[in-house]
Amino acid sequence: MHRFRLILSALLLFVFSCSPVDAAGAIGVAMDDFSYTDTSAEPTNQTAAHERRLAAFMAALRRDIGADQRYRLVPSAQDGAAFKVIGGIQKTSTLVQWAKVAVIDVGAKKLVLDKLYSFRGDSDEAWERAEIFVSREVMTALGTPAPVGLAVFDFELEDMTAASAGASAGSDASYLAEVTGGVREALGQSGRYRIVDVGDEAGKARALRDCGGCEASIARKLGADQSLIGVVRRVSRTEYTLGFQVRDARTGAVLARGDSGLRMGADYSWKRGAVRLVSDQLIESQAKP
Repeated sequence: MHRFRLILSALLLFVFSCSPVDAAGAIGVAMDDFSYTDTSAEPTNQTAAHERRLAAFMAALRRDIGADQRYRLVPSAQDGAAFKVIGGIQKTSTLVQWAKVAVIDVGAKKLVLDKLYSFRGDSDEAWERAEIFVSREVMTALGTPAPVGLAVFDFELEDMTAASAGASAGSDASYLAEVTGGVREALGQSGRYRIVDVGDEAGKARALRDCGGCEASIARKLGADQSLIGVVRRVSRTEYTLGFQVRDARTGAVLARGDSGLRMGADYSWKRGAVRLVSDQLIESQAKP
């Protein structure tokens, strides 16, 4: 069993080092042939029978997934696979076999299925029953929506007051950093988004709120699916409003936007207001049917 787990661990490390290639239409699924290990110590050599049954098992599993129009089978994780299916089967005794199956979300580099199943028997019928069960489990895992890669850029300040911001520049930057951090944390914890590190890419452009959607192309270069920019608008020294906008990184189309629409307290409450706005108008709104 230890060797069995080592083989699957090596496969996981390889897949996690790969990134999915752009694919259109159906979701790409890559599937390697499962490994097979016989540690039953039975005197009869059953290698030929096991090879035949494993080949039939894999053919049926690929057929089941390929029959669903939501998915298309691809050769590998480098050929446009959003998901990778790997596994192995081990015979431990005359009547007991174990099947280890994992489904990997390649883009998010995380497991959406990782289970060990047991099935009795080593006949054609026993293998067919096992394949039917495993197929259902894999299809259920594939139906789990993959998190959206979201590049959340630093929130910006739009100061609409006549007073100079020089004296408060330091505290403004600190509060803006708290806003950005809070929003990224809320979106990441929702499970709907995979937060993409933006590094210093945004710093190479002018204010993103005035760049005509350039944040989408920056997000795409970073490997994100969508971009989010946010603005804190200072109306007075003690009043502000908030806004955000989400674009498709590929097309630049606006997918969502939100605005507080109300003047709210002082700068120390920016983070609380921004997290509430994004939670209500982005996370919760998308959770509704």
